[in-house]
Amino acid sequence: MERPHQLALVEGLLARHRAVGLLGARQVGKTTLARAIAARRKGAVSFFDLENPDHLAQLEEPMLALEPLRGLVVIDEVQRRPDLFAILRVLIDRQRAPRYLLLGSASPDLLRQSSESLAGRIVYHILAGFSLAETGAQRMDRLWVRGGFPRSYLAHSNLASWEWRRGFVQTFLERDLPQLGLRLPATTLQRFWSMLAHVHGQIWNAAEFARSFGVSDTTARGYLDLLAGLYLVRLLPPWFENLSKRQVKAPKVYFADSGLLHAILGLPSRAALAQHPKLGASWEGFMLSSVVAHLGAHPEECFFWATHGGAELDLLVLRGEERRGFEFKRTTAPKATPAMRSALADLHLTSLDVVHAGKATFALARGLRAVAAHRLLDDVKPLS
Repeated sequence: MERPHQLALVEGLLARHRAVGLLGARQVGKTTLARAIAARRKGAVSFFDLENPDHLAQLEEPMLALEPLRGLVVIDEVQRRPDLFAILRVLIDRQRAPRYLLLGSASPDLLRQSSESLAGRIVYHILAGFSLAETGAQRMDRLWVRGGFPRSYLAHSNLASWEWRRGFVQTFLERDLPQLGLRLPATTLQRFWSMLAHVHGQIWNAAEFARSFGVSDTTARGYLDLLAGLYLVRLLPPWFENLSKRQVKAPKVYFADSGLLHAILGLPSRAALAQHPKLGASWEGFMLSSVVAHLGAHPEECFFWATHGGAELDLLVLRGEERRGFEFKRTTAPKATPAMRSALADLHLTSLDVVHAGKATFALARGLRAVAAHRLLDDVKPLS
């Protein structure tokens, strides 16, 4: 399945910058995208996969291996050799430096060596799974149930997709974490991950998790930050206004991929999901991710808002003078509520869209619309 939009974005970054970090969860399609970029590239291309023993052997003396190269140099799974960053810093600063495309499965915060050694020399692009724009709105239910990991979404059957996701979870716990140098016991993180699935879409309560694990609040938050840093969990921060109302100050927690959420919850099919109490929360998280991807919003532009008095907004997106609000309601007949009107007034929103499971898009009040989920791509404009 081709991804022309992602291809154009990364190629544009490579045209403007000497080093581009293509980051995202394991198995999300980074290598496939990098090979597509390499195939379209004019001139020399060098490709190193740091999970390939032969390629690792070639980089035993990294300066000798990398210094003569020109054109495009792709290094896959770069987090396995953090010592390369100091060498890349020297090479990037040279006048005739090639372009470097560095693929990694951990955030810059976890790859401290890259953020320190390549500061000011690298830009990052986060690659997520397939989006609604890539699959088409007509396949929305398939994308929701299976998630956006390519092998899960493109599997020849629901059973094959389910088996792949279960295998992904096991492999991540038993192999990928140790490769990143993280010595957290697999059983501990599996239990933590399972508990997290049951609070998907809710406000993070560090004290509750800490009590369940018999650890400090700081340690529990460290587990959460780890999953967020590996692009498996989305932390949606709260937004604060200078209001007299008491506002919530803890983040909301979502699984980044709905298919993985369903795998952790033991939901192999659409029918099983329909009978589960997390149905609404799963749909909310899926639509939130779909809206953020469609808008082209960056993580630092996305928030939620809630007061202790009950007013709330599922998603607040800020860019320049735009303040766009979104609510997600798995209903076919959404209505304007006092909480929505409060959010409109208190946050001075440009617009508030209530994304719902019905068939029509229509006005609810001034500045407030009901938007049919399957019409999201047509009825909601991306950010300018």
